[in-house]
Amino acid sequence: MNSQEDFSIRSRIRSFRFAFEGLGAFLLKEHNAWIHFMATIVVFTLAALAGVTKNELLALVFAIGFVWVAEIFNTCIERVMDFVSDQRHPEIKFIKDLAAGAVLIAAITAFIVGIVVFIPKLF
Repeated sequence: MNSQEDFSIRSRIRSFRFAFEGLGAFLLKEHNAWIHFMATIVVFTLAALAGVTKNELLALVFAIGFVWVAEIFNTCIERVMDFVSDQRHPEIKFIKDLAAGAVLIAAITAFIVGIVVFIPKLF
């Protein structure tokens, strides 16, 4: 797309279509996406059953979104690194491990949010 191109509704719709295609491919091709999807369903089901407040729901939404974004970026980084080289390289391993570590931090953060929200509801 030319940076000088005028704004158009058609180009905005097209960019949304590309984003949804990417998310669809992510869900179909990545096993971790299936795990995150199921966890998302479980959390929202528990939230509905436990009667969480609006603020608690907002915290859960942000935590879940944080994990999804981290996992998507991790997948992008892994795919780019695999595209750059199909051979083992210590720097590529470091980059991929760091991206996986970011997902781990996001997941731990989401787990803590879940504990803070759900433990008082259950006990």
